[in-house]
Amino acid sequence: MFSTLTSKLESTLRKLRGPGVLKEQDVTEALKEVRLALLEADVNFNIVKDFIERIRGQAVGRDVLESLTPGQHVVKIVRDALCDLMGRDHAGLSLAAQPPTVMMMVGLQGAGKTTTCGKVARLFTQQGKRVLLVAADPRRPAAAEQLASLGAALDVPVHRADPSLSGLPDVVRVCTEGVSRGRDRGYDVVILDTGGRLHIHDELMSELEAVKAAVGPHEILFVADAMTGQEAVNVAEQFERRLGLTGVILTKIEGDTRGGAVLSVRAATGKPVKYLGTGEKLDALEPFYPDRMASRILGMGDVLSLIEKAQASVSQEEASALRRKVATNTLTLEDFRDQIRQVNKLGSVDQILAMLPGGGQLKSMMSGRMRGELPEQDMKRVVAIIDSMTRQERRDHTIINGSRKKRVARGSGTSVPEVNRLIKQFLSARTMMRSLAGGRPGKPGKLGKVRKRGKLIRALQSRSYVFPG
Repeated sequence: MFSTLTSKLESTLRKLRGPGVLKEQDVTEALKEVRLALLEADVNFNIVKDFIERIRGQAVGRDVLESLTPGQHVVKIVRDALCDLMGRDHAGLSLAAQPPTVMMMVGLQGAGKTTTCGKVARLFTQQGKRVLLVAADPRRPAAAEQLASLGAALDVPVHRADPSLSGLPDVVRVCTEGVSRGRDRGYDVVILDTGGRLHIHDELMSELEAVKAAVGPHEILFVADAMTGQEAVNVAEQFERRLGLTGVILTKIEGDTRGGAVLSVRAATGKPVKYLGTGEKLDALEPFYPDRMASRILGMGDVLSLIEKAQASVSQEEASALRRKVATNTLTLEDFRDQIRQVNKLGSVDQILAMLPGGGQLKSMMSGRMRGELPEQDMKRVVAIIDSMTRQERRDHTIINGSRKKRVARGSGTSVPEVNRLIKQFLSARTMMRSLAGGRPGKPGKLGKVRKRGKLIRALQSRSYVFPG
């Protein structure tokens, strides 16, 4: 997401980052390109117009134009304007003082409401909350079965209409019974999975209004497909008018979306984007931080989100065990494979690079040097080679002789030179990790010395932004 917009904004703003006095004409020309980039990203025209005028009013001024590095000031102004456009702070899902908290998912067909219900349920179960899912979509075939499958995977119960009843069940009654069950049995959160509908279908919209009046939900969340662009904004405005939304969850962010919905929906509806769906798996739900997203759009990276992802995917015990193995030089191919799988949990290489400052430039360098081989494919090949080894070989690479390499190559569909290359890469990585961690237990390595001086901690705490280029 945002790859095209980021590259265009980076190239445009990089022209303004040189020393000296910045002229008003320079700002005007740059804003024309920013305006075009936003329109190509499918951002609403009126929102783009207001956005550009806001930047112009702050950028074309004495304090900025006569500063030593005026271009950096313009970049900061653009970043602040993006934060204001998307909302300054992260807006989470609030729990009611008196449980259960009722959350109602609404939106168009195919937006991913049912999967999002499962993701939100997983989010609360990890916090120790008791969650009840309610299947309130009687029109889509197998909708209740899909929700029941997600509930079974999460060990979360699902309330649904009696299947023995003929005809379509009454949605209002199903939701009312579900909320009553949640209240009587002491559930903390009740999530209503309503059916998708067009905002122009008055009868179905009236049905949602009846559900709202009957159960009084604490959260009415509009689930929108980010790939629909600014059309998602038009639909969200109609749902807001009829129901009074409390927030938005954008799905399919990992797809080839231009980002217009992310940049437009907050300004158009006044309701915050609370979460982003980044994949089909139940753990692919990220909190939306406007300031971090603005930095990511401008190519400054999002290191804090990357750190949080790493902390979520690796436990403290695993990290300590790995540190001991690295320090004692006992890291094995089995550990090497596990580390690759941990990296895969953070997302694709493109997603990881997007969170690093200057990641766009690094991605361009990598794509220029690679010869048709994607990093994900290379990592899969490495895992396949290691999986083709016996447990003894994975734990002691020194016993892998010529005949064993031939067997491993046949089992993984690779060649002996590729097996040799993997072992060489493993030994190089082990040496480098040991150098960073320290040569022996108790002796700080390069990273340890940096942490000891406190530079890394202070850099993270200050959350200062470095402008690449």
